[in-house]
Amino acid sequence: MIEIPGTLAGQGRAAPRDDTDETLRADAEALHRALGDLIRVYQFRDRDRICCHGLSVSQCYALESVVRSGGLGVNDLAGELFLDKSTVSRVVKGLEEKGLVGRRTHPEDGRAVILVATAQGERLYARIEGEILEQEAEILAEMSPEARRGLTRALRSLGRAAAARVDTSGGCCRSR
Repeated sequence: MIEIPGTLAGQGRAAPRDDTDETLRADAEALHRALGDLIRVYQFRDRDRICCHGLSVSQCYALESVVRSGGLGVNDLAGELFLDKSTVSRVVKGLEEKGLVGRRTHPEDGRAVILVATAQGERLYARIEGEILEQEAEILAEMSPEARRGLTRALRSLGRAAAARVDTSGGCCRSR
């Protein structure tokens, strides 16, 4: 069997294929490098675009989730952002202090609260998203419509597969 770092064979997750597919490791390495390059570029792009608006990247991701959902609880937001609840609580506190999100009583559980974007938060996120989408359109303009749709499908599929393998139980260093 090909050993691919980071796989959790035998732990309920898909095991790598056997060595009849000798290109699997090379493909995994190429994907790792390509994604690493892409992620670094996007992280810097996001930081440069978002920080101009007085937000950290984490705050913007949180604001995006709250705006898109129409409101969600802190635990749900933590799960969506792949962060622990205490980190999300600090991020949300910063958004509340800036007047971008507020807390409302949960409509189905009067004991719980949900985070909702304020009008100011919705306007700010719309402005940030507009700037980012303008840049994305410039990048995609160089591709055919078929290539754009195929790229989007592939990235969604990759995102779902990667998300299914994220361990949110805490700690990153465990014996295998």
